[in-house]
This record gives sequence, C-alpha cells and structure tokens, in this order.
Amino acid sequence: MDPLTERDIRSSFVNCSKGDAKRLPVPRDLDNRPWEDLDFLGWSAPTLPGRCYLVAPQEDGLVGVALRYETGGTGNAQMCAICKTTHTGSGVSLMTANKAGESGRKGNTIGTYMCTDLACSLYARNKRRPAAGSRYREDLSDEQKAERVRENLNAFLAKLYR
Repeated sequence: MDPLTERDIRSSFVNCSKGDAKRLPVPRDLDNRPWEDLDFLGWSAPTLPGRCYLVAPQEDGLVGVALRYETGGTGNAQMCAICKTTHTGSGVSLMTANKAGESGRKGNTIGTYMCTDLACSLYARNKRRPAAGSRYREDLSDEQKAERVRENLNAFLAKLYR
C-alpha cells in the first residue's frame, strides 16, 4: 500500500458526513506505519471506545469506512473473516458499518468479524502473532494469504454500496 496523508484519509470516507470525516481522529504516526506490509490502513479511536476506521485502496480510489464494535469480547476463540486468524477474548469483533449513500442514512448497516486491532495484513504476512489463540496450518504463501485479505476486504467493501 502507498503511504497516505491525513488529507487522503479524510477525503476517502464513504459512510459518514464530510463533517464527521473532518472530526474523526487520524493516526499521528503515519510516517512510521509499515506501508509495504499493509493492504489497508486500520486504526482505533483511543478516546472513543468501540469505534475504529479503515482506509483501503480500490480500483477507483481510496475507500474509507467508519466502523463500530462492542467492547469486551466473548472470551471464546473466534476467527477473523478477513485474514482467517483465530483470536481469543476480544481479539475478534463484529465490525459494523453504515452503508454508503441513502441506504446508510436510513440506518442500514453491514458487518463482518475482523481482528479488533485491524492488523489483518500483518497477521497474514506473519509479521504479527495473536496474543492468544493459534493459527491453523495452511499451505499458502504469505503473498497468497495477503491476496486473500484483499479479496475478503474487497467483498466486504462492495456490500457498502448494495
């Protein structure tokens, strides 16, 4: 993924108002992100528990999504639908997003189970390991797992517009 600026990030959001995008907390460590290992930029709002954001490159430009999740976790092991990493406790959360456009303004949402820390790209490339839980054995290369992350994320993002 190419490095992003704060301006890139704020202008990419498709499921919140321009005012909300202007006010949302953007990571201050953009220069220190491992861009070459990221398929999307994901971060949590430290002052807003249960809120997080992601920005992903798509064919027609960047797509930013505001997400919500319940804090606390179930305590059970769960698998991320994006990178297929298994976490225990609160390591995986049901992330929900308002749909884009009129449908979202009417309150319609979509959701998927994702790594709560949004580090799916790093888990897929074995750059990060789950705190607890395990990875099941796969015969895929790191690049194949990264491609799966992109495919699963793209499928989720496509639902924003349906």
